[in-house]
Amino acid sequence: MITDKLSESPKVDFSNLNRLSDEIAKARPERLIFMHGAGSYGHVIVKKTGIGSGIKTKEQVLAFAETQRLQNELNSIVCKALIERGVPAIPCQASASAVMDKGRLVSMDTEAIKGMLDTGLVPVLYGVPAYDRAQKCSILSADQIAPYLAVKLGAKKIIHGTNVDGVFTGDPNKNPNAKLIPEITSKNFDQIRQWLTGSTAIDVTGGMFGKVKECMDVAKSGVESFLVNALKPDYVRKALSGEKVIGTVIRA
Repeated sequence: MITDKLSESPKVDFSNLNRLSDEIAKARPERLIFMHGAGSYGHVIVKKTGIGSGIKTKEQVLAFAETQRLQNELNSIVCKALIERGVPAIPCQASASAVMDKGRLVSMDTEAIKGMLDTGLVPVLYGVPAYDRAQKCSILSADQIAPYLAVKLGAKKIIHGTNVDGVFTGDPNKNPNAKLIPEITSKNFDQIRQWLTGSTAIDVTGGMFGKVKECMDVAKSGVESFLVNALKPDYVRKALSGEKVIGTVIRA
């Protein structure tokens, strides 16, 4: 949402970033953790260098470092936009303490993040390449970070901003007959997974299927997830405020 994901070079979509920052500032809950993806600041270089599948060359080690630097740059831009609107957004690099194993997050320190929340800050995390025990590097996406923190910190709700109105029975951008699925639970997930696809742009973190799968896994811990269209004005604000808005809810 906040970058031009189709761009071959890092490019911020300031129109969306500023609008979403306005909406977050208007509706900010008492305790909020904000996360953003990599977009053109990460997916392109990861796809080109293959570091998400592990580190095998010196060139990949350099690409690992450069990808993190680019992500830090984007995170700083996001935090600046929020701070300008009165949101005490503080940059948080998840990969500084995260440990992965074969692409799965196995541990990450949360004490500081909890302390930031208690202080009144809004931690801003983001998807990053992270240390992996088995392959030296894998991609730690916000889709993995969000449910991990929700369980560790006792959150009850995760809101995902996407580029569609939720989960559909097909790609709504290509199929006008695709129907919105308002609710996904363990009872209908096996039927629905046939309609889940990846992303229309370069995405090294699993696209819509990866997002929904993570939500289903965390639903077992009592965390409800809601997918809304972050490209539509006021949808994110309504979701954060608990107002009724079009989307897909994922629960146990």
